Amino acid sequence: QVQLVESGGGLVQPGGSLRLSCAASGSIFNIININAMGWYRQAPGKQRELVATVTRGGTTTYSDSVKGRFTISRDNAKNTVYLQMNSLKPEDTAVYYCNAVQPSLSADYWGQGTQVSVSS
Repeated sequence: QVQLVESGGGLVQPGGSLRLSCAASGSIFNIININAMGWYRQAPGKQRELVATVTRGGTTTYSDSVKGRFTISRDNAKNTVYLQMNSLKPEDTAVYYCNAVQPSLSADYWGQGTQVSVSS
């Protein structure tokens, strides 16, 4: 099993910034089998959508809606993934979920979610 604990959400004005963190914990076997980690979000009345992912090797992907504004990074030594969010817009308001994938074990895990609200 892998536990994911997110932090860093909150209320921010349009144009502002927030940094989300997600720390993974579990047995060494489970931690070393995590490949991709990422962030997804779900706004009220909408489906959960991909925001950004990063592999253990550092390859990143972003949704078109956040490219150039959000940056995902990962510290493998701390088993932590970050999402730096700049130039936030009201449409970025959502619950943000951390995800970790173990392709070799056909498993993936989700955090409990953290609320990000962008409003003046």
